Amino acid sequence: MTCKRASILCACLLALPAWAQQGAAKQPKIVVKPARDSEPGQGAQRGSRSGYPSPWWAPVPEAQKASWEVLPQAAKPGEVILSKRHELGILSNFAATPFTLRGKRYPGVEGFWQMMLYPEGPDDPRAKFAGIAWPHTREAVAQMTAFAAQAAGTLGEENMKKMGIDWVTFEGKRITYWSKEKGEHYRLIVEAMRAKLEQNPKVEEILLSTGDLLLLPDHIQEEDPPAEWRYCKIWMELRSEFQEKERQRRLTESKK
Repeated sequence: MTCKRASILCACLLALPAWAQQGAAKQPKIVVKPARDSEPGQGAQRGSRSGYPSPWWAPVPEAQKASWEVLPQAAKPGEVILSKRHELGILSNFAATPFTLRGKRYPGVEGFWQMMLYPEGPDDPRAKFAGIAWPHTREAVAQMTAFAAQAAGTLGEENMKKMGIDWVTFEGKRITYWSKEKGEHYRLIVEAMRAKLEQNPKVEEILLSTGDLLLLPDHIQEEDPPAEWRYCKIWMELRSEFQEKERQRRLTESKK
């Protein structure tokens, strides 16, 4: 997440639900209680909202709109906004959806993302750079969620600019942070999102319930960002993969 995006997100924090405002220390577990018109995604055709939960598109007064926000009603036929105002917010990187990746436990994708901006230890050149202060440890950032993690990332990006570097690290390896190519950073974010999906049944349930809808972010995106910033596209790719697995599972069961 870039500093530009971070500043936009912080501008109107009060427009989000309490869980998104409080950060890791006070953030409760998301309780998803969908109000469905019928079984999600079944029989629904592209361009139709039939069969999907109507609250996904429930209008929000413009007066309550944050400066960075895209409201649910902005979705066109066949689209849905992954708004933090309702259950689809569980697909946000901000959501508290714990997962284990390469032997380590993370409370959410945002902390995993932002920790890479921080020194891995005292021998890391970022830790020894003159005039640079690190208000958090890498381990502490890894355990943050939502706005706490995002704010830590903003500080990390500011330090990157001061040091004149364009890389972050993971498991001791330097990785280009902002790249138009689908490099190692992209692969790590996809790996984290996949872990979140596979290890949280509610995330899988909600993602698959979106059927074939075009998923869109609930915030104004920067122009032409790297692939890993396009998290909605990643979710749709994972959704297609999991939908195919489900079709194959049902096909196998039908032959028994």
